Amino acid sequence: MSSGQQARAQAAAIKPSDQSSQEVRPPADRLLALFDGHRLSPGQRRIAQYLIDHLTEAAFLSITELAERVGVSQPSVTRFAASLGFSGYPALRDVLQPIALSAVAGAPDTREQIRRNELQAAVDAEIENLENVRRLLADTNQVLDIGRDLAASVPLTVLGLRISVSLAEYFAYAARRIHPDVRLVTRGGSVAFDALLQSRAAGGTWVLAFAMPRHAKETLAALRSARSAGLRVVLITDPTVGPLVDEADVVLTAGTGSRLVFDSYAAPGMLSAALLQSMADADPERTQARLEQYEHAAEQHHFFL
Repeated sequence: MSSGQQARAQAAAIKPSDQSSQEVRPPADRLLALFDGHRLSPGQRRIAQYLIDHLTEAAFLSITELAERVGVSQPSVTRFAASLGFSGYPALRDVLQPIALSAVAGAPDTREQIRRNELQAAVDAEIENLENVRRLLADTNQVLDIGRDLAASVPLTVLGLRISVSLAEYFAYAARRIHPDVRLVTRGGSVAFDALLQSRAAGGTWVLAFAMPRHAKETLAALRSARSAGLRVVLITDPTVGPLVDEADVVLTAGTGSRLVFDSYAAPGMLSAALLQSMADADPERTQARLEQYEHAAEQHHFFL
């Protein structure tokens, strides 16, 4: 487990319900206690003041977002966290979030209540991620155009490596119900390279790639291989800007839930379902025929209870 995940695991840990209660100081006092006794530079004081003034929002910002809001560099935020005795900004944020939640909840009486609120905050963060996907899908023409392109690509390659395998497998599993030739790539290196070349040689024109954090180097290599083979790329990824975006023809962003020790993927899953719907709408006759064929086969072979 990475150090970031260790900090998240500690911050999100659920305590037994019989844990003894403990007096909780007001959120403002707990926040100021973090800064007391530390010599801060002018830039670091600006960061501290921003956290004081915007605690309930700032505690859930990424390092990039906080740096932009305050008007400092990302390394400045890292040094600020280090000056307070933390290993980095994620460790500081993990301490800030319970304080922010207690401020929102009106200073809960017990640690158990704080922990419960942290879990609720994780759900709230996912709701916000889904709201962002909702705004993205306001332009139905965009998603319909992408669906038509993916539906017309025969074969259609779906790629997802490491943590993104589950999203790619879900999409490929569903897409095979409505598309005649879906090829799933879940291994990088030469395996991905060969699969992409074969897909292009067979007439494929598009690759749908999933890249959730932490982004794997082999995903970048696979996207570059796809482009060099003449395939176009639709990339579903988190909002972080990086080199993966430069290798895609179309980028659709969906945030991942990162409040708990392991990420959750409600928003990328919803975006995937929307793309599957747009593929089905692109060729309704083919979709209907294939779905009927599948249902008939399922009944004949007793696939389901």
